Amino acid sequence: MGVNASVLAVDAGNSKTDVALIGEDGSVLSTSRGGGFQPPAVGVETAVDVLASAIGEAFASCEADPGGVIHVSACLANADLPVEEAELTEALLRRGWGRTVEVRNDTFAILRAGVDEPRGVAVVCGAGINCVGMVPDGRTARFPAIGRISGDWGGGSGLAEEALWFAARAEDGRGEPTELVRTLPGHFGLGTMYELIEALHRGLIPDGRRHELTPVLFATSAAGDPVAGALVDRLADEVVAMASVALGTLGLLTEDVPVVLGGSVLAARHPRLDDRIAGLLSERAPKAVVRVVAQPPVLGAALLGLDHTGAAPDAHRRLRSHYT
Repeated sequence: MGVNASVLAVDAGNSKTDVALIGEDGSVLSTSRGGGFQPPAVGVETAVDVLASAIGEAFASCEADPGGVIHVSACLANADLPVEEAELTEALLRRGWGRTVEVRNDTFAILRAGVDEPRGVAVVCGAGINCVGMVPDGRTARFPAIGRISGDWGGGSGLAEEALWFAARAEDGRGEPTELVRTLPGHFGLGTMYELIEALHRGLIPDGRRHELTPVLFATSAAGDPVAGALVDRLADEVVAMASVALGTLGLLTEDVPVVLGGSVLAARHPRLDDRIAGLLSERAPKAVVRVVAQPPVLGAALLGLDHTGAAPDAHRRLRSHYT
């Protein structure tokens, strides 16, 4: 007879999926990893099939009973709107992996991984940018976070595009001078922005490599370039704007509350970016405590699951100790 898991935790991003089966006492019974979760590209059912593969491995590795899971806590990329969360919840319920299912945007996993209780705000800046907040009574704050049409600016992809724009205009004289003219094409072994533009346009450099220009932007800023520095400053402004709105929505602007930073751009700990975020946030929310999350997001999905099942504090501590 197999073991019984209390929570099935899923953290699914665009490039990979992490799964963990959690016992009632907070012990990690098994883990697995699968491919990326991209329902907009492949459709909901095909995307859920990717989850099914990783979840099947997790059940098999500890001989867990699939019918014994109390709750499925799934934090999923591309679950940006409540209507998408509802659609994905129904899709997961049909698979019969647990008695109850709760789907959240994957930013909630990063937030919960970085806080001791379900209270705080997280800003994530990886390929894109997003912000969520939560408090123990169940209220949340969030943004659509689906790009420029929802008012977003920033993220690694957006920063790379902005850097290219300023560098192109600097080379042909429409814009102010910037060292990005040299550093961006230089990253790919090219001599001019015209060569880089041509290579990107003709597919000689795949679109998927554009994100490599974001660290180049930060390095150029650190070397003293004012145009690159202004872009870094603007990202800090956006991070603080999102965090401040979320804190205000939840009535936390004047309280001692964690503001969790995650994603590849913010986790890189760029001094200029970090210092500006800390300074601006101290003006908007004087008691907020900025921290960079180091734990994997699947921990957050699992903690949200234990929150839902009403697990004892010892279970939360045991689970967190496994990942730290």
